Amino acid sequence: QVQLVESGGGLVQPGGSLRLSCAASGFAFSSYAMRWYRQTPGKEREYVAHITSTLGTTNYADSVKGRFTISRDNAKKTVYLQMNNLKPEDTAVYYCGARVNVRDYWGQGTQVTVSS
Repeated sequence: QVQLVESGGGLVQPGGSLRLSCAASGFAFSSYAMRWYRQTPGKEREYVAHITSTLGTTNYADSVKGRFTISRDNAKKTVYLQMNNLKPEDTAVYYCGARVNVRDYWGQGTQVTVSS
């Protein structure tokens, strides 16, 4: 079955960096777009970035543009989110997702906390 497992979250000071990873299994990873979302308590899940399957075209939310970079390694079936110049407002649980055969799948999430 489809599985998505995020890792790489943690506590970082403002201005710092983290790289999140999402390991995928159970589907033809290279054929599907992948995305990152984030969520804070009491708020809806918020779009962060996505990357297409074939060309690897990327798109970002305005709030992270220029600071975050999404990438993928199809051989490792992994999608990454490099986060630089982190701000306290980036604090959230980060989820990777994929729409496989018209159904949305999500990982369990990884906590990112930006605080001094």
